[in-house]
Amino acid sequence: MSIEKSIEFNRDRIIVNASDMAAIETRLFDAGFPVAALMEKVAGRIAQWLSQWLQQTANEYPNRPQIGVLVGPGHNGGDALVVARELWLQGYPICLYRPLDKAKSLTQAHLNYAQSLGIPILDTYDDLKSCHLILDGLFGFGQTRPLEGDLAQLVTWLNQQPQPCISIDIPSGLHTDTGEVLGVALRAEVTLCLGLWKRGLLCDRALEYVGQVQRIDFDIPQADIEAVLGPSPAWQRITSDWAKQALPLPRAQSTHKYQQGHLLLIAGSGQYAGAAILAALGARASGVGMVTLAVPESLKPLLNAQLPEALVLSCPETPDGAIAQLPSDIDLSRYDAIALGPGLTQNSPSLLQQSLQHRAPLILDADGLNLLAAASDWQQGQPETTFWRNHPLILTPHPGEFRRLFPNLSQPSPPEAAQQAAKQSGAILVLKGARVAIATPEGQVHMNPHSTPALARGGSGDVLTGLIGGLVATGARQQHPLPSLVAAAVWWHAQGALQAQKQRSSLGVDASTLAQTLPDVLGRER
Repeated sequence: MSIEKSIEFNRDRIIVNASDMAAIETRLFDAGFPVAALMEKVAGRIAQWLSQWLQQTANEYPNRPQIGVLVGPGHNGGDALVVARELWLQGYPICLYRPLDKAKSLTQAHLNYAQSLGIPILDTYDDLKSCHLILDGLFGFGQTRPLEGDLAQLVTWLNQQPQPCISIDIPSGLHTDTGEVLGVALRAEVTLCLGLWKRGLLCDRALEYVGQVQRIDFDIPQADIEAVLGPSPAWQRITSDWAKQALPLPRAQSTHKYQQGHLLLIAGSGQYAGAAILAALGARASGVGMVTLAVPESLKPLLNAQLPEALVLSCPETPDGAIAQLPSDIDLSRYDAIALGPGLTQNSPSLLQQSLQHRAPLILDADGLNLLAAASDWQQGQPETTFWRNHPLILTPHPGEFRRLFPNLSQPSPPEAAQQAAKQSGAILVLKGARVAIATPEGQVHMNPHSTPALARGGSGDVLTGLIGGLVATGARQQHPLPSLVAAAVWWHAQGALQAQKQRSSLGVDASTLAQTLPDVLGRER
């Protein structure tokens, strides 16, 4: 099922790898669009963006800043030369540095013209010290070989300098598809991604190198994108507009709580009572019609006090305060979704099997994931014959939990690993990290591009579990696609942290504050 059915084609959501981008550009060239014309168009857009950026930062420099331009041998270097030319003609002091003598013919032609204009070429990279800003045009998308020797020395030196660097398309030294550092990579303050978003720019390992990422559109025809990627590209970014459209809003004026979903949240233990509370707060923020909490009997007074609007079920508990089993008279058919895991401990192996007795979507987190990883059917590695295969299942692991669930799965990047794991297991995978990847059994991958280290706090994941559970329960009643609800929850969770951070800094966003901030993210309904 495509989560893109009712959403307008949007280039700002599309994510490509290097081979995709090369294929799209080849179609442009084969159709008669000259390479030189594309370079002029792209570089003109970059120069326009830089001019505006330089005007906004003019107070940081005494006069017009001197810009050092790094020129590589390929078309990335050609783009940099056209940008250098345009800024030179606008009156900016420009100097060029070429670490390699070789160049493609078009890049060489632009270099010749730059020299004819009198743009100076530096002899050594040490001369870049006098520049206020560095423009990185060394290598673009598709780079796979590590930077070594003099190139590695140059990049290492640049990373030690105080001047900000702006990279064209992708910082030199980063792998386009995985974000992997190829030996050494330039740390950019801004990366100007050309045309369509590159996968590597959204991977955790690239974040300390890419800085602020801006997409520079150059009007790739929709037909060429669809010819390579299809009408609904498999890899997409979550944008605010898309996420809000995916939420179960607006509500009908005549609705009531029984039409807005009922979530069963199985959580908590004597050791981790707070996890149950935080997950329930996340569910409450989702707007779900009803929440039922299944907790150890000894925790019921605490949960009643903290969440008076929730229904609290007392569960028989083990001597160490964990849930022994669900109440014998529980009717799972009452619930539109079940969330299992926060704070459970692993002393309740029967809970997973009990939760799978009804076809409601099941969200597993924390010890729910550990129970799944320990299940004999899962360990046998034959998902097509196991008990969960035909059950709507949503897994929300962090990297350590992911490795326990899929110990034999090795892929170049976490999003690709999530994509493969979703295909193998038949589950929706929410692979947590600085940038969360949501993968579906059909091969779709949605990346949440905005987040914050403020979420690196205990309890943040519990809030997310409750938020996902609440949205899934509400959306299930209205037949919303599960992947879109999960992706919207991930976006909402991150936006709540970003909003709270504005008031409290990244050090002050505890899980309770996060849950309290979530309702403010969506603003007022009109």
